[in-house]
Amino acid sequence: MTKLHVQIVTPQGMVYESDADFVVGRSADGDIGILPNHLPIIVPLEIDKFRVKRDDKNEDVIAVNGGVMEVRDNQVSILANSAELPSEIDIERAERAKSRAEVHLQRAKETHNVDSQRRAEVALSRALNRINVSKR
Repeated sequence: MTKLHVQIVTPQGMVYESDADFVVGRSADGDIGILPNHLPIIVPLEIDKFRVKRDDKNEDVIAVNGGVMEVRDNQVSILANSAELPSEIDIERAERAKSRAEVHLQRAKETHNVDSQRRAEVALSRALNRINVSKR
C-alpha cells in the first residue's frame, strides 16, 4: 500500500518525519485530510494540531503554529513557524503564556488597540494549541 512521507520543518530544523496512511491539518477553510495519491496542493495552515495517522493503531499529534503544507507525489511537507511534539511541550510554560496572553488581550480590548488585540489573540491561540496537544 502506498504511504505518505510526512516532514514538518521549522526555522530551527526538522521537527517530525514519518510515513503515514493519512494526515489532517487545519486550513483557513477548515480541516483538510490528505490520503496517498492526493493531487498536488499548497495550503496555508492555521494554528492547530496536525494529525498523522501512521497505521490503524498509531497516530501522532503535533502542535503546529501556522505555516504552509505542500503535497506532491505522496510527500507532505509542512513549513511551520513553530511546531512541537506533545513530549516536548512544557505545560507550565504554556499555561503561563496563556495567562499572559489573556491579560494582554483584556488590556488591548479596554484600550481599543486592534494591533495589540490581534497579537494577544495569536499568542492565546498558540498557548491553547500547545496545552491541548500536550494533553493528548
